[in-house]
Amino acid sequence: MRQVMKIVIAATTAALTLTACASGTTTPAATTATSAASSSAPALKIGMAYDVGGRGDQSFNDSAAAGLDKAKTDFGVESQESAATNGEAESAREERLNQLIEAGYTNIVAVGFAYATSVQKVASENPDVKFAIVDDSSITADNVMNLTFAANQGSFLVGAAAALTTKTKHVGFIGGVETDLIKSFEAGFDAGVKAVDPSIKIDSKYLTQPPDFSGFSSVDKGKAAAEGMYQGGADVVYHAAGGSGGGVFTAAKAAGKWAIGVDSDQAKTAAEDVQSVILTSMIKRVDTGVYYFIKSIHDGTFKGGTQVFDLKTDGVGYSTTGDHLSADTIAKLDEYKQQIIDGTITVPDK
Repeated sequence: MRQVMKIVIAATTAALTLTACASGTTTPAATTATSAASSSAPALKIGMAYDVGGRGDQSFNDSAAAGLDKAKTDFGVESQESAATNGEAESAREERLNQLIEAGYTNIVAVGFAYATSVQKVASENPDVKFAIVDDSSITADNVMNLTFAANQGSFLVGAAAALTTKTKHVGFIGGVETDLIKSFEAGFDAGVKAVDPSIKIDSKYLTQPPDFSGFSSVDKGKAAAEGMYQGGADVVYHAAGGSGGGVFTAAKAAGKWAIGVDSDQAKTAAEDVQSVILTSMIKRVDTGVYYFIKSIHDGTFKGGTQVFDLKTDGVGYSTTGDHLSADTIAKLDEYKQQIIDGTITVPDK
């Protein structure tokens, strides 16, 4: 049985800043290397295997990249990075991990649950290589750290924000790919909306079904889904769709409605011309998790097993960039947050 550990995140991690790439930047599938600051000691070598979208997705992958970038500054890390592509076979993910190992990057972060099968296989074949996998707890191995996040809790808070903001009593949720993980975002969002007002209508749409993971990187699909919701009467739409969220923001801007971001504070990372329509974002501190893994290797404290980042540990939350949330709304959200931490409210994940 894997060991589930709750982490108390040190105050210094709160200072992590997201360093997302500019809008429109894409990361090719080809591997790229980044040199760390010079040091007399051998550099700590970290391999990063991103999910579809890679650096520049303004969301999930960029949050992971921010944790790596902070580690570069703090520990003189040398990194090699590679990203998945739409529709690639499982063998491609496995090959990506093996290529990093062959290049000498024997501490590897696999960004996303889609790497679970490959990490399971490659980790068992390379017991001396240390792995972290984001958003998966299915693997039990001494050399694998599972970085998991209570996204349902953060989604509850932005659901409540949507309910406290809507004028039409009609909101929406767009998921990138219909998986159990993304369904937990939806479950938390729905619960937050209903906690405020059970009569509010909630539209829900997933962009693709597994094994098609293009729903996390299709701006056009995100835009079309959001346009339909806004035209149907929704005035706040929350997306958990990775890079496809850029299309949601474009649709919100055109409709004069609100959108809610995910993973990163997207009012800071999205294209400048749409930042003003982002009501709030559900913050999932993938940067904190990645940094935690790298720091554990640097400090010699690495231990396989599941690490849970939740509201109590500041692993998830919501943003206030843009000052769109009223003081009363923030007070109510913080009240809900405390009730979740205290156990008064149990947020569903299905």
